[in-house]
Amino acid sequence: MSTIHSKKAAEFLRNPEKVTRHDQTFWSVRAKRDTLAYELEEWEDLREAASQIKKHTVTHLADYLEEFERNATRNGAIVHWASDADEYNAIVMDIMRSHGVKKVVKGKSMLTEECHLNENLQKNGIDVVETDLGERILQLMHLPPSHIIMPAIHITREQVKENFGEKGILQKQGDKAAASMVSSAVAAGKDGGSVPARETLEAEADPTYLTRCARYHLRDNFMTAECGMTGANFGVASTGEIVVCTNEGNADMSTSVPKLHIASIGLEKVIPNYEAVGVFQRLLARHGTGQATTVYTSHYRKPRPGGEFHIILVDNGRSDILANPEHWQTLKCMRCGACMNTCPVYRRSMGYSYTYFIPGPIGINLGMLKDKDKNYHNCSACSLCLSCENVCPVKVDLGTQIYKWRQELDSMGHADPMKKAMSGGMKIMFGSPTLYQSALKMAPLANYIPSFLTNINLNAWCKYHTMPEFGKSFHQLWKSGKVKGK
Repeated sequence: MSTIHSKKAAEFLRNPEKVTRHDQTFWSVRAKRDTLAYELEEWEDLREAASQIKKHTVTHLADYLEEFERNATRNGAIVHWASDADEYNAIVMDIMRSHGVKKVVKGKSMLTEECHLNENLQKNGIDVVETDLGERILQLMHLPPSHIIMPAIHITREQVKENFGEKGILQKQGDKAAASMVSSAVAAGKDGGSVPARETLEAEADPTYLTRCARYHLRDNFMTAECGMTGANFGVASTGEIVVCTNEGNADMSTSVPKLHIASIGLEKVIPNYEAVGVFQRLLARHGTGQATTVYTSHYRKPRPGGEFHIILVDNGRSDILANPEHWQTLKCMRCGACMNTCPVYRRSMGYSYTYFIPGPIGINLGMLKDKDKNYHNCSACSLCLSCENVCPVKVDLGTQIYKWRQELDSMGHADPMKKAMSGGMKIMFGSPTLYQSALKMAPLANYIPSFLTNINLNAWCKYHTMPEFGKSFHQLWKSGKVKGK
C-alpha cells in the first residue's frame, strides 16, 4: 500500500467494529446488485449497449454537445460553458448576484464538489444548504463525502443525533417530528401511544425521528431559498433536457419552490437520446444501490413559469482526458459507485484514506488524470483483483488503467524506493535458475527465526498477519504428483 493511503487507512482500522460494518454494508449493496442482475436475461447485453453508447458519445462529443445546446436553448434554458472550475464558479456567482440570491438549496452533485462551489459561495456571503440527507449531515459536521452515492454511510445514528443537537435542529424541529410520527401511526390504524415520547426517541437516536427532524429542517430552507441547484445524471442531446435521479425527492423540492434553477453538468454526461436514457436508467440504480430504479427520475426541460433555468456545461479537464489515448475511456463512467462497493481495499479503508475527493477505483484513475503528483499515492490502493471491471455498467477497464498508471510511476519519479529495490532483486533471482533453486532450498530456514525478531513494527506484514511457514515448493509438489494437472 502507498504510504499516505496506508497511514490514513490505519486510523480507520483502529476500530474493527466500524471496519466490519463498513465492509459488510457495501458488500451487501454489491450482493443486491448481483441479485438484480441475475433477474435480467439481457443483463450483459445492457452493459455492452451502455458501453458502446458511451464510447460513441464521448468520441463524437462536440456534435452531441452542440445538439444539446441548440435544443436546450430552444426550450428556453440559458446554456453556459465553463472551461475550468474558476470559470464555473464565476458563472454561478454572476447568475446569483443578478438575482440577489442569499440562500441556495443544492441537490447532491460531485461536480460541485470537484469545483469547490460551496466554499466559493460561502466566501461570497451566500448560504448553501445541501438537501440530500447524507450530504446535509456531512455539511453540518464539516466533512466531505466518503462515497459518491451514499456519502454519509460511515456515520452512525448516534453521531447524527449529537450533530443535530449541536446545531439546534432537535430543539427546533423535535416536537413537530414526534407529533408527525404519532399522526402517521394513527393514520395507519395504529395506537399513537405506541410511539415513544420525544425524549425517548432522542435518547435512542431513533432513525425515523431523526429523519423527520431533518425533513422539517430542510423544508424551512426550501421555502426560503432564492435559488435551487442540481447536478445531472444525464443530459439528453435530442431534447435538450437533463435527467436527475434521486431517492429522496430533494432535487424536485430544490427546483419546485425557488424560481431560479441552476444545473451543473460535466461534458461527459451528455447522451444521444431517450433510447439511451432507457438503457442507462435500467443500469444506474441496480449498480449503485441495488434497486430496480431510483424513487424519483426527474426530467427538467424548461424554466418554471416566471423563472429561469440555467445549464452550465463544465469541462475542467475533461477535454484533456478525451485526448489521452490510454485513459480516455474513464469518461464513460456514469458515477454509480459500483466499483467502490465491490473493491476490497475501499471497503476496508474507507473513502477518507484516498487523496482525491472521489475514492475507490474510479477515483484513483480520475485523481491521476487530474493531478499525478498529488494523487499518485492512491495507485497502490488496489489489489488488481479486477472486480471493479466485472461490475462496471459501462465496462470501464478500471483495474487495467490503474495497472498502467503503476507502470508510469518510475518515469514520473514517484516509484516507491523499497518496492523498486525489491523488484530489482526479484528480477535478478528469477533470471537465474541456479540462484532461484538455491533460494527455494534456503527458504524453510526462515521457519526457525524466533518470532521476536520477525513480529516487529519494521515488518509491515506482521501488523495484521502472522508470519507464514515455508513448506514444500511448487516444484517439489509438481514432481511428487500432488499438484493437479500432471
